[in-house]
Amino acid sequence: MAAGQMGATEMSNLLWKINRLRTMGLAEILYRVRQDIQAQKEKHGIGLAQPTLPVGETGRPWLNEPAHDFDTALYREAADRVLAGRYDVFALHNVELGFPPQWNHDPKTGIQAPLSFGKTLDYRDEQTVGDIKYLWEPNRHNELVTLAQAWHLTGEAKYSEGSRLLLDSWFEQCPYPLGANWISSLEHAVRLVNWSFAWHLLGGDASALFEGDAGQAFKHRWLEMIYRHCHFIAGHLSRFSSANNHLLGEYMGLLTGALAWPLWPESAGWRQRAQQEFENEALKQNFIDGVNREQALWYQHEVADMMLLSGLLCRANGIEFDQAFWQRLEVMLEFIAGLMDAGGNMPMIGDSDDAVMVRFSREPEFNAYQSLLATGAALFSREDFKAKAGRFDDKSRWLLGNEAARRFDALIAPAVESPRRYFPQGGYAVLGDHFGLPEEIRVVMDCAPLGYLSIAAHGHADALAFTLSVAGEELLIDPGTYAYHTGKQWRDYFRSTRAHNTVCVDGLDQSVMGGNFMWVKHAATQFETCELDVPQERVAGSHDGYLRLADPLRHRREVVFDKAAGTLSVLDTLECKKRHRVEIHWHCHEEAEVSLLNVGVEVARAKGKATLALGDNRFLPCLARGEEEPPLGWVSRNFDNKSPTTVVVWSGEIEGSCKLETKIQIMLR
Repeated sequence: MAAGQMGATEMSNLLWKINRLRTMGLAEILYRVRQDIQAQKEKHGIGLAQPTLPVGETGRPWLNEPAHDFDTALYREAADRVLAGRYDVFALHNVELGFPPQWNHDPKTGIQAPLSFGKTLDYRDEQTVGDIKYLWEPNRHNELVTLAQAWHLTGEAKYSEGSRLLLDSWFEQCPYPLGANWISSLEHAVRLVNWSFAWHLLGGDASALFEGDAGQAFKHRWLEMIYRHCHFIAGHLSRFSSANNHLLGEYMGLLTGALAWPLWPESAGWRQRAQQEFENEALKQNFIDGVNREQALWYQHEVADMMLLSGLLCRANGIEFDQAFWQRLEVMLEFIAGLMDAGGNMPMIGDSDDAVMVRFSREPEFNAYQSLLATGAALFSREDFKAKAGRFDDKSRWLLGNEAARRFDALIAPAVESPRRYFPQGGYAVLGDHFGLPEEIRVVMDCAPLGYLSIAAHGHADALAFTLSVAGEELLIDPGTYAYHTGKQWRDYFRSTRAHNTVCVDGLDQSVMGGNFMWVKHAATQFETCELDVPQERVAGSHDGYLRLADPLRHRREVVFDKAAGTLSVLDTLECKKRHRVEIHWHCHEEAEVSLLNVGVEVARAKGKATLALGDNRFLPCLARGEEEPPLGWVSRNFDNKSPTTVVVWSGEIEGSCKLETKIQIMLR
């Protein structure tokens, strides 16, 4: 039995490697061969970081004087939980990790990752490292910033001493370059960013932590590890088909390390390289209309956050990105504002892992997207951003200070929202009426590419899907992500075509998966029509994902919103010659009441409802909820958490080309 399981694992790994090679060109293959050779040299001690004594002054903090007027109890309570060894790690809440934690221990599976050479340790091997997301998350040291915030607000020594103990334990348990925490440059980068904010909140060079011989010895240990992090990132950058948000994040970390601690001969070169490439990648990875090319809205937030943090730190140290950089960040926030409904909800399009670069806010009502808009309102003097943000949250105050809060308060939010609604390069359109008002109807139509680069790592097979929100409440949803590295069945389901509000043909996905973060065939999607700001708004698009079938099939979808009637007409045109099995899925909010009617289905929530009807007697509706074999009827609001929800499925067979029209009548309650 064990031998059979091992054989299946080896076969799975072989298929993944074959698929991965299919996504690479010759230049990338040669690059990865060189990287493997470099890793083998480092394993034998050749080319490892050799830190010299730091010389000079550290960089300036992102803000001359961080604010103090927060609800101190929130940060004290969060810091006390850390000191008590209680963490929140994805689906694990208040889990006992101890203080300090065991840094190479996966809290989900209980597996202790070995201290073998990091770059040759397979982080995909669950039997060796457990669920790597759970292992890595505490090692990003968001909780170090929490301790530093508590010290900044209270001056209590237990928080600064806790910071020292946390770091010293990490230095001891994670010796360079061994173990799971010496694998990923992105993890190094995020850790460096958290270290930089903690360093300044703890007092910078003047910190009491550095007083006396013991304090200087601790400072030396920390600076040595900072140097090794910078050296590691500079030598292990994500290139070619992996050059997505990981590469941007790596440059963010290298830039942060070189700006915050410009103390070594290499620092100037690291800073210059990282600054130039970070700016280039920020413009390259985000369309000119503000849509992030990965087609995953949580990564839209993460990339915008990387740009924001890096831009503020550079500005504080006398370095200014080009105006094009700040303009791109501003339109990225416009995209967020355009998709966010009146209740502050964002569609969960594409992958999400709930990660944050730095966990500044401990407010229970914190909303990452609204926080970005609050910061953007103050940075760009955008009254419309203020209206969508609603308030100046703690994260914005930590980043920008009290003067920015006063600028935010002085902005006059418009009475009526006029969002940007068409994003032709990114592939989204927003239909609807009464934006920002209690009777709002907002439809987000997805005619976007699958994802970014040859692997489209964080995209989902969701071409021509849309979401529907009524009166600030979601009715028809994108079900989210749930899983990354583990649980292949669930990873595959949540990014499948069946998990989105679109048409599935012959039980197949529009695009072909090749691994957890890899697509080997990409459906190409395009807008055909977009008419907005008229009584009958119209968006149409098509994709070619099913042209690969023995009998090629093209799917076209036209969505028409009649404002006066409050109706959506969804016309799905399927062009083919032979017989096909067709399913149309409508995923409902988990709190919606869903009922079969004589003429269709009703989906109702507290403020609004919709009736759906398909006028073709070959297709009958059925309801599914929480099914496991195969999965259907699930929603994931947070990483590694899922709950049942109702999905409406119209299924039937077609013979040759046909048109299927779904009528959706929207009503306020």
